Amino acid sequence: MPLKDVTLGEGVMIFQPELVNLYGCSIGEGTKVGAFVEIQKKAFIGARCKISSHTFICEGVTIEDEVFIGHGVMFTNVLVPRAARPDGSMRTEKDWTCIPTTVKKGASIGSGAVIVCGVTIGERALVGAGAVVTKDVPANAVVAGCPARMIRDVRELEQG
Repeated sequence: MPLKDVTLGEGVMIFQPELVNLYGCSIGEGTKVGAFVEIQKKAFIGARCKISSHTFICEGVTIEDEVFIGHGVMFTNVLVPRAARPDGSMRTEKDWTCIPTTVKKGASIGSGAVIVCGVTIGERALVGAGAVVTKDVPANAVVAGCPARMIRDVRELEQG
């Protein structure tokens, strides 16, 4: 597990660290990171989060405190990715414009969800497994589908 320029808060637990790729990121206290997770430079993970296995958190993603990320969740940070320039030469880091994404405090993202860059997932929102989030998710919303659509308020589920 490379730990180049990584900031780890007190009590961070990294399961199977030899199978995790972290570089240039910050992870808050008490957060748990599963196996086969990659967290790239300039990504920020808050305190007391759970990042499940096989998840990819790219540059530009901010995850606030107490967020649950299910297995195999994928974040993006570019709207129009290309490997090469129009002249056929390979693109470099200078050719990319990173578009930030924010997951607010207490939100949960189900396994297999894809979070397209530029969105904000509101506080305590719930993203269903396999959803493709292309627009902002309001606080306390439950969204599901492809593209993700609001199906109810999370507080209805918590009352029952």
